[in-house]
Amino acid sequence: MQLPGVLSFVALTLLFVAVAACSTRGANAPSPERQSQAEYDVANDYLHKIQPRLALEHCRRAVELDPENAKALYLASLVHLFFCSGKLELADPDCHLSDAETFVRRALKVQDNFREAKNTLGQILILEKRYPEAIAVLEPLTRDPAFESSYLAWGNLGWAQVLAGQVDRGIESLRNAVTEPRFCVGDYRLGVAFETKGDLNAAEQALTSAINVDAPECKALQVAWQVRARVRARLGKVADARADFEKCRDMSAETFAGKACVEALARTQ
Repeated sequence: MQLPGVLSFVALTLLFVAVAACSTRGANAPSPERQSQAEYDVANDYLHKIQPRLALEHCRRAVELDPENAKALYLASLVHLFFCSGKLELADPDCHLSDAETFVRRALKVQDNFREAKNTLGQILILEKRYPEAIAVLEPLTRDPAFESSYLAWGNLGWAQVLAGQVDRGIESLRNAVTEPRFCVGDYRLGVAFETKGDLNAAEQALTSAINVDAPECKALQVAWQVRARVRARLGKVADARADFEKCRDMSAETFAGKACVEALARTQ
């Protein structure tokens, strides 16, 4: 099963949820630890301004000053994930998942209860198609009552299970993820799981739920429009499918999802 263009939304969502959760402001001071904290704060600001190269530069400075700055190590991992979230996704020449994994593992070595980092490690392992390892990391996290964003862990766990061929278990996990009503990626993944299972009506319903979340990033979740179009075509809803393919194309014809929608429209003419 191909990894979808939803990577861009997931990476960006995790980035802002996780970075905001661990961001602090430290007073300037001559000690390496305080200087490292100041560099981390600058990197965090640059990432929020969508300037990842500058963010990574300051992350590296922070880590050089204090190799045990877990937040800076984690932020460096997120920046590397950000480079994998553009139109070319994992094919982007700046996308280096191995670097993202190295930094997040270093963060966990410093702080083994860094829950956001564990979730991100699970996500990276999924992108590397190491599904059993991802499941082993994520399952305990879903049972950790101290992880306030457990829906993210359930969403990643369910996706790893679906991609590993454990579709029924994946659906069960993804149902836990979508108890957070704004987690449209969870609904999207649930839709893909139902499509894989052959339950096209349930797939269409889940994908519609994803698109209908009242948030700009959800309404712009291009891959959900692509998959719903595909599902509707299989259901014989030709006009609805074409409308979805057109919506997908109009969002961008340059992404992998957009190109697939352009090709699908060409076949239906």
